[in-house]
Amino acid sequence: MHHTYIKVIIASWQGLSGNARGSLWLLTGGLFATVMITGIKFAGQRLPVLEILFMRQLFLFIMLTPILAREFPGAFRTKRLKLHFTRCAVSIVAMVTGFTAIVHLPLAEATAISFSRALFATVLAVLILKELVGIRRWGATLVGFLGVLIIVQPSSDGINAYALLAIISAALVSCNLIMTKKLTTTEKPKTIMAYHAGLLTIAYAGPCWWLWVEPTWPEVGLIIGLAGLMSAVQYCIIRGYRDAEASAAQPLEYVRLLYAAAIGFLVFAEIPTTWTWVGAALIIASSLYTMKRNVMNNS
Repeated sequence: MHHTYIKVIIASWQGLSGNARGSLWLLTGGLFATVMITGIKFAGQRLPVLEILFMRQLFLFIMLTPILAREFPGAFRTKRLKLHFTRCAVSIVAMVTGFTAIVHLPLAEATAISFSRALFATVLAVLILKELVGIRRWGATLVGFLGVLIIVQPSSDGINAYALLAIISAALVSCNLIMTKKLTTTEKPKTIMAYHAGLLTIAYAGPCWWLWVEPTWPEVGLIIGLAGLMSAVQYCIIRGYRDAEASAAQPLEYVRLLYAAAIGFLVFAEIPTTWTWVGAALIIASSLYTMKRNVMNNS
C-alpha cells in the first residue's frame, strides 16, 4: 500500500512541468532559509554572533570533510588564491553584519533590506564587470534604493545602526556573488567550497575564543541544525534553478518576505510597519523590472 502511494507521488511529481517543480523547490528553500534566520535570531539572544558563525562554519566544514579528504589535495589546487582570500574576507564581513542585523531587526525588515542586493548587483556590474547599463535600469535601481530609504527611514539622528548593517551586508553579498562568478570560470565548485569553508572557520576561531560564551546543549543542537538548514537551502536553490527557467524562478525569492512576516509575528510578535511593506514593494518591483530587462538583453 505504501509503495503504491510512493509511486503515485513520484509519478505526479514527474508529471509536473519544469517550472512547477523548480517553483516548489524554491518555495521550500525560501521556507528553510526563513527558519534558518529565525534560529539565528534565537541563538543570538544569548550567544555572540561570531560564536554562532564559528560553530556553524565548523559543522559545515565537518560535513564537507569526507569529500575534501577523498579529493585531497586536488580540491585545494587553485589558480586564483588571491581571489579566494578576497572573497572569504568579504564573506566574513557580510555574514557578521547580516547576522547582527537579523538578531536585532524584525525578521520582515531584515529580509526586505536583504533584497536590495539585486540593486547593488547592478551598480557593481558597472564598476567591476564594466557592463553597460541604460537609463531604464538605472531608473529602476534608483527606485529600489528609494524603497530601502523608506524602510530604514533616516532622520536627523541618522540611520538605525542595525538597518545600516543590513544594507552593508546586502552590498557585500552582491560583491561576493560577482567574485564567485569570476571564480567559476577557472575553479571547480569543490575548490571554491573548500577554501570558503576552511578559511572562514579559521578566521572566526580567534575572535570566537575571546568572546566565547559556554553554549547549552540545546544551543549546540540548534547551531548544528542551522548548518544542516544552510545545506538544505543551497540544495533547494540549485534544484530550483536547474528545473525552472530563471525568469520563472527569480520572483519566487520574494516569497521569503511573507514567510518572514508570518514567522516574525507568530514567534516574536513582530508586526511589520506600513513603511516596511511599501519599501519592500518598491525594492521587489525594481528588481523584477531589472531582471526582465536582463532577460530581454535590453539596457
